[in-house]
Amino acid sequence: MPKTKNEKKEILKNLEDKISQSKSIIFAGFDSLEVKENEELREKLRQENSEYLVAKKTLIKLAFEKQGIKNLDVDSLTGKVAAVFAYGDEISPAKTIEKFRKNKEDKLYFLGGLLEGEMISQEKVDALAKLPSREELYAKIVGSINSPISGLVNALAGNLRNLVYALKAIEEQKNN
Repeated sequence: MPKTKNEKKEILKNLEDKISQSKSIIFAGFDSLEVKENEELREKLRQENSEYLVAKKTLIKLAFEKQGIKNLDVDSLTGKVAAVFAYGDEISPAKTIEKFRKNKEDKLYFLGGLLEGEMISQEKVDALAKLPSREELYAKIVGSINSPISGLVNALAGNLRNLVYALKAIEEQKNN
């Protein structure tokens, strides 16, 4: 059933609000995704402080133009298009979709995205989805900072151990 003008205006306003609040936007194709899978994906994205929205390409294009983003070529995106708005971490929606599509690659795929006001290709979104998470990067940094300290502690403990062994050997020598 076609949407009325008022419904389209409401969708357009909603899209504009989401675009202005989001840090990044991922475009995904979902040609044969079932309703249950669609809802499951929406829930996973909500947990990541992201939102999954399906709208007509013309409305998406209008909303972006009203927000001052002119370099977006929505017409080049093939099939049904879903926009995933990231309100927290810019990369988490791509990572969530990547995990979700492990067994459903033919049903769900990246079409491109918008990061820092610039259009990014499908290949770049794929690369972003494969990056380590923020928490993993923090853990690596902490490990790198901790490594020299651990080495120093082990070296000092080794010296103390050697001293204990030497004292033990002297004690045994005196007892014999």
